[in-house]
Amino acid sequence: MLTTTIHQEEHKQLLQLDAVSTRLGKQAFGPFTIHIQSAEKIAILGPSGAGKSTLLKLMSRELSAAEGHIRFQSRPLASWSLQELSRLRAVLPQGSDVAFALETDLVISLGRVSRTHDRELPQIVREAASMAHADHLLKRRFDSLSGGEQARIQLARIFAQLWDQKNGLILVDEPLAALDPGLQFDLLDSLEDYATQRQHAVIAILHDINHALQAFDRLLLIKNGQLTDDLPSNADAVPALEALYDIALSCLRNAEGDLLVTPLRASTRARKCA
Repeated sequence: MLTTTIHQEEHKQLLQLDAVSTRLGKQAFGPFTIHIQSAEKIAILGPSGAGKSTLLKLMSRELSAAEGHIRFQSRPLASWSLQELSRLRAVLPQGSDVAFALETDLVISLGRVSRTHDRELPQIVREAASMAHADHLLKRRFDSLSGGEQARIQLARIFAQLWDQKNGLILVDEPLAALDPGLQFDLLDSLEDYATQRQHAVIAILHDINHALQAFDRLLLIKNGQLTDDLPSNADAVPALEALYDIALSCLRNAEGDLLVTPLRASTRARKCA
């Protein structure tokens, strides 16, 4: 396996949002105060239209804050050039589009366009594809792939982008939406291994509560454009999750001891999680 080369010094405090807010039409979002450290794995949860993607776009600089301050590695986010950011921050939006006729290898290599001398690019592309369970899709046309296969190639692009960096930031919007259940678990494991090896922080918008509870350390709960809770991902978060979605949740533990929750009918009272 290609040895990871470390180019960045340690940064414990990676991303800071302080009283950040914006407005889209009549809808206000924020203020958000969120501090993120290297190597954290954070899931953003909330009902449809709650503001999850808006928060992620503020973190990625796709949207500008109307008020408040965002700092990345102790520098104002707005002061970074796009080339600098591309070496330290990878973004996978929901429904990423690429030119139809591109070969999958080229799509993956697009993650590294900011590097002028990238001698290890072919090997990085192959290893990133393998980590995304997409090595069998190399040399294919991107538009010939299914939605789930395209999602794996896009995730491989993110892996390639920050392959030889440390203390980076990965922002992903519903990365598992087009995948079957087995692949969802495989790619969650790959994402965790990849980020842990490099001390990257991962912030992911998810709809599956169980994925968030099992694979992430911390939960950001968003409702009506507001951050309602910022809490550890464990059984103590279940009451807040019930309030977030206005549902009751039943809890159990699987054979490995992982917490699993199941939505109940509105008239059913959930039992306490432990």
